Amino acid sequence: MAIDAATVRRVAHLARIKTPEDRLEPLAQELNGILNWIEQLKEVDVQGVEPMTSNVAQPLRLREDVVTDGAKVDAVLSNAPKSADGFFVVPKVVD
Repeated sequence: MAIDAATVRRVAHLARIKTPEDRLEPLAQELNGILNWIEQLKEVDVQGVEPMTSNVAQPLRLREDVVTDGAKVDAVLSNAPKSADGFFVVPKVVD
């Protein structure tokens, strides 16, 4: 698949990117180079290769999943303009 200046112009227009006419041909060459590189990557045999999230294998550190009340009710409610019985008081929005 080859990209020409007309294709770059059309894509730039669709993406609402202002591109000067003298940059269209160099952009087309750059995009063709990227597409050629992608074609080269398609030739790589990746059978049996596990996906990586990092180049260093480390197990994820997980915290214990424990339900708590936060023990900070007073601190949280101190930021509220109004509170009552441990809850925020907000204006009624639905009739």
